[in-house]
Amino acid sequence: MTVSATRKDLMIVNMGPHHPSMHGVLRLIITLDCDDVIDCEPILGYLHRGMEKIAENRTIIQYLPYVTRWDYLATMFTEAITVNGPEQLGNIQVPKRARYIRVIMLELSRIASHLLWLGPFMADIGAQTPFFYIFRERDLINDLFEAATGMRMMHNYFRIGGVAVDLPHGWIDKCLDFCDYFLTGVAEYQKLITRNPIFLERVEGVGVVGGEEAINWGLSGPMLRASGIQWDLRKVDHYECYDEFDWDAQWQKEGDSLARYLVRIGEMTESIKIIQQALEGIPGGPYENLEARRFDKARDSDWNDFDYRFISKKTSPSFELSKQELYVRVEAPKGELGVFLIGDHSAFPWRWKIRPPGFINLQILPQLVKRMKLADIMTILGSIDIIMGEVDR
Repeated sequence: MTVSATRKDLMIVNMGPHHPSMHGVLRLIITLDCDDVIDCEPILGYLHRGMEKIAENRTIIQYLPYVTRWDYLATMFTEAITVNGPEQLGNIQVPKRARYIRVIMLELSRIASHLLWLGPFMADIGAQTPFFYIFRERDLINDLFEAATGMRMMHNYFRIGGVAVDLPHGWIDKCLDFCDYFLTGVAEYQKLITRNPIFLERVEGVGVVGGEEAINWGLSGPMLRASGIQWDLRKVDHYECYDEFDWDAQWQKEGDSLARYLVRIGEMTESIKIIQQALEGIPGGPYENLEARRFDKARDSDWNDFDYRFISKKTSPSFELSKQELYVRVEAPKGELGVFLIGDHSAFPWRWKIRPPGFINLQILPQLVKRMKLADIMTILGSIDIIMGEVDR
């Protein structure tokens, strides 16, 4: 005969590992008292691929295709941070046209990332319709990426000193058409979601993070700005040419899951404003600083020698990294994406340390879910917006 369970008995439940196609392979060990969460322990590492060590054995050009596998929903940002470090170490100037193209690609990538956050987040809390809607707009962004870079997701488009190729004929007009169309799409999302009473019931007052608490935990991006801290690296660090455009950093002061949703929805609209201004004011000129292209000095081969003419594998362009250390960062969709780089008078970095925003933001999850209901875990986890590819690296 079984003994009936009492309230003192705690239940330990495994949530995950989830399927890798969405947020990634994350496992949560949850301690429950009936429906109340007592403790939560995230288990990481299922998607670890040694990205930092691989960087120490590759030139920057060889490493560029790898970096799009960190955050595979916002690939332009990982490419940007990979080339920004060597550019600052070598004091390489980027042509103005290339900087404008970079800003356009980065903001399109930000919208694509926020869209693929919004759909699964709504599906997590029980709303299936937006999940299908977001792919409509995201497919149009992928069409623009494919026309410009040749790839829909893993672009390999940024280069030290510029970008790989110029924008094709007619691309700017197509992008402007998309911007006009997308603003109606955002209005549709807001009409469908923002004032929905069931949605508000699920997110309002859930997973509250105060401003001081957010700073102490090292949070960044929408997680930080939703807590009342107006900190956007595009405004703070003045990288690329964001200073030349008229736009506002989005922020809210409530600090709950609803505030994080509102920040991301607002950021998509602001990104469209930046893209429209960049497209209308894009200057002529080169798309790459060709002086930055230096072949490996160690080989020192002539144009007509045996190696060059008859061995099929040509040496890829390599850039000697001077002996100094540097930390570079960009405002990625999920927060501050940074790289700590140490050069050693070699084509390979001596150290390549990645600061992924998702990894830092995920730290606060156990504290946020304690004393909440089991159903709130997916709301809070979804509002943090993690991609395990960059968390595990």
